[in-house]
Amino acid sequence: MKLSLIYKFPVLLVVLIILLYLLQLIASERVEVVELHTLNNQGEEIITRLWVVDDDGYQYLRVGADGSGWFDRLRAAETVDITRNGRRYSYFWTTRQSKSAQINVLMRGKYGWGDSFIGYLTGGRVGSIPIELRLAQ
Repeated sequence: MKLSLIYKFPVLLVVLIILLYLLQLIASERVEVVELHTLNNQGEEIITRLWVVDDDGYQYLRVGADGSGWFDRLRAAETVDITRNGRRYSYFWTTRQSKSAQINVLMRGKYGWGDSFIGYLTGGRVGSIPIELRLAQ
């Protein structure tokens, strides 16, 4: 009897991982998502799908306190392209740490339980960094 449980455990673990992945996908893609266009070290375009909120006439992305590959690529460029609602525009960007709490509230309001779930998976939103986007003219 115990031996059969040992064989079932890996299968159950795989099923659990797949379910968590699907739940994360549903949580992150069910509300508006923009595409961030950055370049890797070889000059190849990398597209990252991210959440966005609007506040005081600007758009905001958010990166966790521990950073991310897309954020590293963003920091290598003065301007960045974002596709939103099927339209691609160039933006100047800057971090706005002072708006962290406000942007977290806006993200939670827009993305609801998805924001809570992703926050739980990534260790929370404390220290997250808002990225303000200003349309390049």
